[in-house]
Amino acid sequence: MTPARTPYPDPAQTDDLRGVLLDYLDFYRGVVATKLDGLAADDLVGSVLPSGWTPLGLVHHLVNVERRWLEWGFLGERIEEPWRDASDDGGWVTLELSVAELDTMLDDAATRTRSIVEAHRLTDVSALTGRFRDEASAPQLQWILLHVVQEYARHLGHLDIARELIDGHTGEDG
Repeated sequence: MTPARTPYPDPAQTDDLRGVLLDYLDFYRGVVATKLDGLAADDLVGSVLPSGWTPLGLVHHLVNVERRWLEWGFLGERIEEPWRDASDDGGWVTLELSVAELDTMLDDAATRTRSIVEAHRLTDVSALTGRFRDEASAPQLQWILLHVVQEYARHLGHLDIARELIDGHTGEDG
């Protein structure tokens, strides 16, 4: 069962950049979940692309992107295996999970990301205790959030193509 999706954030006039970025991230995360809904177990762990990545591997990667950038990168927390989604051959690790388990992973990432972003100013700079060790390389939260939105949008396009190759479904609804 796919979680309720955030509607597409139509362009508007607002001073709430934080809200806009979080809404886009929620929207893209929801479309990723929709793309997985209805795929057979073999399709989730199989690949239709020469690179060999799988839909499950892509979702695992996206959840870890949020974790790396926001928990390890921005907050500077120590996290176990920050690159746990990367395989030895340069691809993504595919976990054998159900769509419901993936939905839970995406929901958990959304909750954690939202709590971090809402507790800080967008202009706050990353801690120097995690991924970043010097002021010159430490990005602001707004840059990190924009990067995570871009990462989801980019990989959602990849997932859209894979889904079309698997069963012909296209667009934001499947």
